[in-house]
Amino acid sequence: MRSICVFCGASPGVDPAHAALAAATGVALGRRGLRLVYGGGRAGLMGVVADAALGAGAEVYGVIPQALQERELQHTGITRLSVVPDMHTRKAQMNEWSDGFIVLPGGIGTLEEAVEIQSWSQLGFHRKGIAYLDEDGFWDPFFALTARMVQGGFLRTAHRDIAIRAHSPDAALDALTAWQPPESRWATR
Repeated sequence: MRSICVFCGASPGVDPAHAALAAATGVALGRRGLRLVYGGGRAGLMGVVADAALGAGAEVYGVIPQALQERELQHTGITRLSVVPDMHTRKAQMNEWSDGFIVLPGGIGTLEEAVEIQSWSQLGFHRKGIAYLDEDGFWDPFFALTARMVQGGFLRTAHRDIAIRAHSPDAALDALTAWQPPESRWATR
């Protein structure tokens, strides 16, 4: 692995522990000599993880849609910033530049990005792991929902397990390094 994409909130949230987790994630990436790929903003957890990664010596690549440059306050101090026309292109670029994904706390946009990347893995469009960083149970409702999907016959256990649950940045990075993708849904029909 050379590059890890981090999905996280453009808001800092109300719990300072989430900002601390974002900072620890950036430091862990830098300490391991990994590049951070993220949404390109300087606000919220996005700015925290980017600044921490830069401070730890990591290269930081941001991908921001043109319409969000102003709203998300693009980060001008990162290694490389790609301005793209829309959210679809943003996710495709992040996927192209990344060898794995970490999901920090965030809102609907964070969840949407993570779930789309997970569905791409399920469909066999890529073979990269995705780790939900969950020190405090933030992602409990998501994992409860995916368990219900399995119980209801809408999701295979192997495809639910594409989503790794980790309780620290180092555990997430270790899990991503060891992760093996399942067969795609369509390959096992």
